[in-house]
Amino acid sequence: MMADPISYDDFAKLELRVAKVLEARPHPNADKLLLLQVDLGDEQKQIVAGVRQHYTPEQLVGKNIVIVNNLAPAMLRGETSNGMLLAATSGEKVILLTVDDPECVVGARIK
Repeated sequence: MMADPISYDDFAKLELRVAKVLEARPHPNADKLLLLQVDLGDEQKQIVAGVRQHYTPEQLVGKNIVIVNNLAPAMLRGETSNGMLLAATSGEKVILLTVDDPECVVGARIK
């Protein structure tokens, strides 16, 4: 079932960008969360992601992922998350949206 339709103006409010995962480590207070340090080219930030049951930190470091860059900060189990990564759910599996073209620069906007 499709979610409620949104206008283009609503979609345009999202700042989707390519971010390189510099560091990933388990959240000290949550079994399902990882703390990711990501590079956006002009800044670095922390994202808290609920992918620990699907990816090891080693699998994420070096990947170029897609994030919502302008999501309001949220406190998750004592750690601040400054964005959200995008992932697809396929049955029980969670699959990160990644950009593997070497010509795509870190920080590139997705429209």
